[in-house]
Amino acid sequence: MTATSLAKTAPRTIPQNQWHRATWADYVALRDDPSGEHTKLAFNEGWLWVTMDAEGISHAAVSDLFTSLLFLWAIQHPEEVFSSLGRCLLERAEVRASAPDLVLYVGADYPQWQPGEPRRIDLNQIRVPNLVGEISDTTLASDLDEKKHLYAALGIPEYWVVDVRGQRVFAFLRQENGEYLPCETSQALAGLPIALLDETLQRLAQGTNTSAAAWFSQQMTTLTQEQPR
Repeated sequence: MTATSLAKTAPRTIPQNQWHRATWADYVALRDDPSGEHTKLAFNEGWLWVTMDAEGISHAAVSDLFTSLLFLWAIQHPEEVFSSLGRCLLERAEVRASAPDLVLYVGADYPQWQPGEPRRIDLNQIRVPNLVGEISDTTLASDLDEKKHLYAALGIPEYWVVDVRGQRVFAFLRQENGEYLPCETSQALAGLPIALLDETLQRLAQGTNTSAAAWFSQQMTTLTQEQPR
């Protein structure tokens, strides 16, 4: 499969929601195809993932919830600099690329777009995010396998997989050997128990994502008050 053949192929005839053999040129052809604005792509050393499906209600609700949680955490911790760039394309040219649902930079050296630059994050020029996450409604198996290996290879320190149907969060920290191991407390959001994310996600069964976010905010206030000064 070549870049030319992909460019001439109707997007929905390309294998969807599965990894298949392809070249970086194939990936670039799809990335730059003006008719593929709703396509979500990932590439990892000769393997390509393409998603064309529109975002469903459950995925959208959870995605907006978790973006809100990042903002609520930032409000509670004004001493830190946080930049949320969810769904922005991360690339290490010729090797790997993906657009995680959650992308968080902690610190003042976060990416800022300049006129004339590509509208993506070049990881050969810019440091990796402190945290990325995938909202997994129909893609849980890949997010816990191939995507996890992709983000570990990119050197992302922390990775979350938000299991929409199971109402739980799988959180991983990258070890010195380059592999992810499960964690119970966030590193990027220092002191945040992953169990609190699980509880917040489960609140969706009782109401809306905004009511779940409000509940999380209340728990955050309590957590901050209990932390030693």
